[in-house]
Amino acid sequence: MHTPSRIVSLAVQPLDAAMNEPFVIAGGRALSVSNILVRVALASGAVGWGEGAPLAAYNGETQAQALRGAKTAGVALVGKDAAGWRALLEDIESRLPRCGAARAALGMAVLDAWTRHVGLPLRGLFGGAETLVRSDVTVSIMPPEQAGAAARRIKASGVRCIKIKVGLDPAEDAARVRAVAAAARGVRLILDANQGYGPRESLNLLRRLRQSGIVPALFEQPAAAADHDGLAEVSRRGKVPVAADESADGREAVLRLAQRRAVQVVNIKFMKGGILEAWDIAAIARSAGIGLMIGGNIESGLAMTAAAHFAAGLGGFAFVDLDTPLWFARDPMRGGRLGPGGVYDLGPVKAGIGVRPAP
Repeated sequence: MHTPSRIVSLAVQPLDAAMNEPFVIAGGRALSVSNILVRVALASGAVGWGEGAPLAAYNGETQAQALRGAKTAGVALVGKDAAGWRALLEDIESRLPRCGAARAALGMAVLDAWTRHVGLPLRGLFGGAETLVRSDVTVSIMPPEQAGAAARRIKASGVRCIKIKVGLDPAEDAARVRAVAAAARGVRLILDANQGYGPRESLNLLRRLRQSGIVPALFEQPAAAADHDGLAEVSRRGKVPVAADESADGREAVLRLAQRRAVQVVNIKFMKGGILEAWDIAAIARSAGIGLMIGGNIESGLAMTAAAHFAAGLGGFAFVDLDTPLWFARDPMRGGRLGPGGVYDLGPVKAGIGVRPAP
């Protein structure tokens, strides 16, 4: 029997792009983007796209691993009905136990194709709670003068929250944060150490900043991933909310964080474990009274807009960090984009993600 929503083809290819400047975090620096792109076509003619963004400096995952995983698992999807997308995403997870970017790319492409086929914006699949989200913009690790100039540009664009990468040296990091705070007065500040610090260094940085009258709205990953006690210590002694990023790399990890009451927020990323796991993590966090943050690796407008649909669809995300398309030298996508003030306005999207590769 002819099934219009049957997957008739699936293709995987590299998505390579230049960056307009280095993206530097405590774990290393990225000078270019080495992602993957997945295309899924249905019998109806609907086509969906998915992006995977491995980032070795973040979790050791490489483009080669993501390409290999997506190609291997993708073979099993051809001939299946995309209407049974939940079972397909579960199958992807079982075939790719340690390849979050490949999981994300395949799942994203399947959901984009199916929601395009039925005429549903992706946010509707997740609940349709909201139509827009407002992102922060990141200042990576750089000299204070350069950071201050970046902060002035960011504030002038109407963005209300700046995320500042830290984690190498408390004195240098404090100088960078002070420069940003001085250049963008009134803008909310988030710190992100990416495991570069333990609790002692993180508390050192917070003391330095408090002496200057600076209290961040959130401190992300101020201890090693496995150091849940350290995360709790920074929150308790530093008197700031703490977010788990690298610590929140799966369902079981978030359950342990909740049981320990180690953090106040979890940063959910499709690239950690795929869309299905991200959805479950959001449910676990909510049930435990933990706040929600949406983020990503270095992703184009395709994956970032998909994540914006997720956050808008579920609703209630206190922190949104979906700014990495700004780091691409040339936008490889057409469709939804980060608008003025850091806003993703998803209202005009009538079906799917609303983004596809440029010709």
